[in-house]
Amino acid sequence: MSKVLLVHAKGGPPLGHVLSRAAARAEVHLLALSALPPSVAGPAGRLCASVVTASDARRRDLVALIVSRAEAVGADAVLTFSEYAVVAVAEACETLGLAGAGSAAALARDKRLMRRTWREHGLPQPEFRPVATEDDLREAVAVLPFPLLLKAAWSAGSTAHQIIRSPHEAPAAWRRSREVMAESALLGYSELHVAEADADFVVEEIVTGTASDWFDESGWGDYVSVEGVVADGTFHPVCLSGRMPTVEPFTERAGITPALLPAAAQDRIVALARRSVDALGLRDCGTHTEIKLGADGRMWLIETAARFGGAMTVPQIEEVFGLDLVGMLVDHLLGRPVEWPEQALTPAQAHGAAGSLVVLAVDSRGEPWQDRRVWDFPAVAADVPLGPGSELS
Repeated sequence: MSKVLLVHAKGGPPLGHVLSRAAARAEVHLLALSALPPSVAGPAGRLCASVVTASDARRRDLVALIVSRAEAVGADAVLTFSEYAVVAVAEACETLGLAGAGSAAALARDKRLMRRTWREHGLPQPEFRPVATEDDLREAVAVLPFPLLLKAAWSAGSTAHQIIRSPHEAPAAWRRSREVMAESALLGYSELHVAEADADFVVEEIVTGTASDWFDESGWGDYVSVEGVVADGTFHPVCLSGRMPTVEPFTERAGITPALLPAAAQDRIVALARRSVDALGLRDCGTHTEIKLGADGRMWLIETAARFGGAMTVPQIEEVFGLDLVGMLVDHLLGRPVEWPEQALTPAQAHGAAGSLVVLAVDSRGEPWQDRRVWDFPAVAADVPLGPGSELS
């Protein structure tokens, strides 16, 4: 039976979902760079041929660690679903001669390199400047149009995002973003392979999005994500996911599959996602491309990741379209034939819809609560109106 080394770190799809699908296709050996969720620790022992924990991964040569473990178990494929381990796993696969994202993986991780590459290819994106010091930020805010968004170059999930509306706000934003990145690193939400990655930032203009020009219904956010995969260097779009409007500064509240877009609009969005992925030169990996939607058909690339979307994106796709993306990617990396969708699947092909809600400590206007509350799911669930055939978990 083929053997797979799965490298686990913070983020990505639920580990239990990943393990069960991967174990159905191959003998799985788990290398955990962060602690396993309590609910998964037991099943992991049953689903995996071996489980090794290396929680001090940031202090190690991570590529060498992955290569060594892969060689020890005789892995035929190595993969990760965590943004924080993508580059290390890609480099390990290069060393081992296995299929992976390839040497271009860093372009889909470091937002400075990503934006520079897109600029070289003439792709639409917000104006930006790389920032490494407070002086860099001061120079950037002097030339870029306000409002601006300061973001960590290696972050994920909108960590440390700060909106800057005037020059005098820049120093405080710089200090706070650096503090948040340092705090996140202590919790395991930071790049594991690149030293001092929490010191790299990019500042960019905030473009004005509008959902009403794209969606026939109200309630949608002004950006979408194109979920897909690159197989042997060819991009295969799978579907589009929509969002609810974010909470400031740009914190996601919900992901919804599928995005209820007209066919012509979906085709245009997918075409831009294809150009963004092709420009980065990825080889064998999942992809997740976020695109801002503007008035009069304008679009701007936000980012492309060399992995599947995190949180519940992958389970939602399986629920709605019946595609086991984890199992399909495992099969591809092992050299088995896989039938990827010929084009991005549409709402007309979906079996209902699925969404995941992030419970944030804010009111309906996005203002943070001023006191602490206790989360009581049964009480909340009893008051949520559901349509026939729908369920809340």
